[in-house]
Amino acid sequence: MSKRTIITNKAPNPMPYVFPQAVVANGLVFCSGSIAMDPSTCEIILGDIKDHTHQIIKNISAILEAAGSSLDNIVKINIFITDFANFSQLNEVYVQYFKGSNLPSRTCVAVKELPFDTDIEIECIATL
Repeated sequence: MSKRTIITNKAPNPMPYVFPQAVVANGLVFCSGSIAMDPSTCEIILGDIKDHTHQIIKNISAILEAAGSSLDNIVKINIFITDFANFSQLNEVYVQYFKGSNLPSRTCVAVKELPFDTDIEIECIATL
């Protein structure tokens, strides 16, 4: 099996000595967890979970593009949120990007906390 790592400056740098933004292997792109960081400052953007979800999806889109894929090729999404009271707001943004009959499979779980005290993290798997 051959694999290659993906790093792009169009998405936040994810501690490159610990993990890459994504790994491509066997025709799949495995994106590491993304949080709502601004790529130019590597700081969490201001705003609520809707703003954070938009930023994360923009970051994931940039990573997938660097790998030769796109949001349309996502087959599995895992979402981690710190408060299920935000579930409907998350979904309001989610359906702007993922709709129709070609939806990826999805898991959403509540967790105690996330890096940088943020409220949401998303990881995914896409095809090339």
